[in-house]
Amino acid sequence: MMRELKFMFRDKAVWVWLTLAFLFSLAAVILGVNEVRQQRAEIAELKQLDQIEREVALSDQSDWGSAAYYTFHITYDPPSDFAYAAIGQRDVNPWKHRIRMLALEGQIYETDANNPDFALIGRFDFAFVASLIAPLLVILLLFDLRSGEQVAGRLRLIEASAGNPQTLWRLRAALRVAALSIVLCLPVILGGLVSGASIGTLVLCVLAVCLYLIFWTALTLWLTPAKRTGAYNLTIMLGVWLLTCAVIPATLTEAISRAVHLPDGGEIVLTQREAVNDAWDLPRADTYTPFLERHPDWKDYTSWDKEAFEWKWYYAFQQVGDQTAEDLSQAYREGQARRDEMACLSSVVSPATLLQRVMENLAETDMQAAIAYEQDVRDFHANLRAWHYPKIFKDERFDADEAVRIIPTFDPEIVRDGKAGGLSH
Repeated sequence: MMRELKFMFRDKAVWVWLTLAFLFSLAAVILGVNEVRQQRAEIAELKQLDQIEREVALSDQSDWGSAAYYTFHITYDPPSDFAYAAIGQRDVNPWKHRIRMLALEGQIYETDANNPDFALIGRFDFAFVASLIAPLLVILLLFDLRSGEQVAGRLRLIEASAGNPQTLWRLRAALRVAALSIVLCLPVILGGLVSGASIGTLVLCVLAVCLYLIFWTALTLWLTPAKRTGAYNLTIMLGVWLLTCAVIPATLTEAISRAVHLPDGGEIVLTQREAVNDAWDLPRADTYTPFLERHPDWKDYTSWDKEAFEWKWYYAFQQVGDQTAEDLSQAYREGQARRDEMACLSSVVSPATLLQRVMENLAETDMQAAIAYEQDVRDFHANLRAWHYPKIFKDERFDADEAVRIIPTFDPEIVRDGKAGGLSH
């Protein structure tokens, strides 16, 4: 083995590809760690500004209806300690919202504008390097492992001097890929130690990457026989890489999109807003009837002065607006979950997609995490309504100083414990 190691490290091409692998991995980890730090800093700043804005807004109000109207609530999904390795859906789906007591559907689909290039090629993170760039490096390290010796006229002599030629080539390939695994995984391990990721998560990450590289090693050795030239072998393997890592994932994504139809997000928002806007011109009984079907506890508090504006009626038709769009919204969420389920099943034919999904699952940045965060926002909003309704319908006394202390705020830790939809004070 030591002889083969010395032979490998005398190969300048090996040093070039290993150096590039380390630099790619290091750059991806640094960018990922910086992105996670920026997101956490943004969340901390938004929480601070949210508290200041709440105090200012509440100081000018005189009743709970106006307090609920002017008070915004920041909701957020903090990145995990391993999110630096796979940004995943956090680059596509929102991880923060600024909501209030109004109809929710028009607020929850408001997202930050994303770079369309990221949506097309994916963010340059460790998951991208491991799933798309690492196979190329395996190919470049191994494509002429045997054919190069054939061209140099040493193949027969080497195989004749080796006890078992197959064992020799496997050993050479294993040493090169083991070195590649080390330089690829070292930055992500160091990043995990800096970020506080668990040892178990790092072990699973390294295991997944090593298994993926073993797959590409076996595939490369199988498709690059000595009898073909290195250029021919390289062309074949680049075609296999393109098919496996680009064509098949894109085809599967398109097929899944066509198989599972999603309502348009704009249609959901439009349906909700039309219902809210129309309510201003409808008899109040038309608003209270569907509202009381969900909230019969307030049937004795819906009397109104026909000449006056009433907050309880206003918030009732805000909720009815959400109820009107409920079927479309539910279909959208179920469609997202179904697409993700189909993508999970189909990833068995796309190793690159499978590795990315594994990494995103470890980082808690997959579609399931995005869906879970959206549900947290919905639960918080529902509980926010439930907290305000008694004060609004019973016309409870409002005190600005007291309101600042007791009005609920979003807490993701409480959400994860399943308590009160994330309400805290």
